[in-house]
Amino acid sequence: MRIFQMSICTRVIFLAAIFFLVGRLNASIGDSNPLYRSCLEQCEETGCIGNRCFQDCPSSDVGSSNGSQSIQKPCYMQLIQWDCRSECRYHCMLERERDNEMLGLGPVKYHGKWPFRRVLWIQEPMSVVFSVCNLGMHLLGWISFCSLLYSKLPLRPKDRKPYYEYSLLWHAYAILAMNSWFWSAVFHARDMDLTEKLDYSSVVALLGFSLIVAILRAFSVRDEASRVMVAAPLIAFVTTHILYLNFYKFDYGLNMKVCVSMGVAQLLIWAVWGGLSRHPSRGKLLVVVVGTALAMLLEIYDFPPYKGFVDAHALWHATTIPLTYLWWGFIKDDAQFRTSNLMKKVK
Repeated sequence: MRIFQMSICTRVIFLAAIFFLVGRLNASIGDSNPLYRSCLEQCEETGCIGNRCFQDCPSSDVGSSNGSQSIQKPCYMQLIQWDCRSECRYHCMLERERDNEMLGLGPVKYHGKWPFRRVLWIQEPMSVVFSVCNLGMHLLGWISFCSLLYSKLPLRPKDRKPYYEYSLLWHAYAILAMNSWFWSAVFHARDMDLTEKLDYSSVVALLGFSLIVAILRAFSVRDEASRVMVAAPLIAFVTTHILYLNFYKFDYGLNMKVCVSMGVAQLLIWAVWGGLSRHPSRGKLLVVVVGTALAMLLEIYDFPPYKGFVDAHALWHATTIPLTYLWWGFIKDDAQFRTSNLMKKVK
C-alpha cells in the first residue's frame, strides 16, 4: 500500500509537469489572432481604443473634442510599469474576449496567460489573495513554532537553546517560504521581467532548501560536518541555477525540470520516511504529501478564470493554505517528539 501511494504521488507530479509544459508551448492563441494584432497596432499608434485613450501613449490625443475619455491612473502605476503597451494589450484582450463571448466562443490565452480582469490595477487578484494567505499561514505557523520552542518546551540549561536539533533549519525554511509567497503575490499583481525573475528565483531557493531539510531530517543528520557535506552541493547547484536564470538565459523548460525534480525528490523522501517511521505525527505528514501531489492536478486540468478571476492556478494556491497549516502542525509535533526523546536520554 505504501509503495502504491508513492507511485501515485510520482505519477501525478510528472504528469502535471508534462501538461504544464505543453500548456505553455500552446498558450498564445489569442495574441496570434489578426484582430487582436490589428487592435494592438492601432492602439500603440493612436494611443486609443475606441473612445478610451491612455495617458502613457505619446500619440494619444486626450484633449481632442472627439469624445475620447482618458484613463486617469494614480502615480504609483508608473512604478509598476503599466505603460502604453501593457494597457493596449489588456484592453485589446478585453475587446477580443467580448467578441468571443458574443459569438459563443470560450476564452483563449494571450501571451501565455488566461484573460484576467484587473481589480485595482492588479492582474490576477485571486492569486494575489491566496498568495498573501499562504504567506500569512507560514507566518502564523512560524510564530506558533517559536512560541512552542522557547515558551513551552524545556531549554538547555547551559545556553538556553532548544533541545530540538532542527530548529534553526525550520527558522530558515520559514523565512524562505514567506519570501517566496511574497514575491508570488507581487508577480501575480504585476507580471514583468523583474517580478517574474524574483518569483521564480524564490521558488527555486525554497524548493532547494526544502530538499536539504527533508534529507537532513529523514536521515537524522545531526552532526554539523555531515550537514555541511549534504547541504553544500545542493546549495551550490541551486545558486548556480538561479544565477543562470537571471544573468544568462531564462529557460522555462529547464527551470521546470529542476523544480519538478527537487519537488518529487523531497515528496518521495517524506513519503518513505513517514511510511516507515513510527513518528506520532506521520499521519499529518502523509496527508500533506498526498495532498500536495493531488493539488498538482489543478495544473493538469487547466481552465480559464471563472468570471475572469479564479482559474486553476489560483485554486492551486488556495489548496496549499490548509496544507501549510497541517505542515506546521507536523513540524511542531516533531519538535515535541524529538525534545521528549532527548529529555529521556538526559535523565
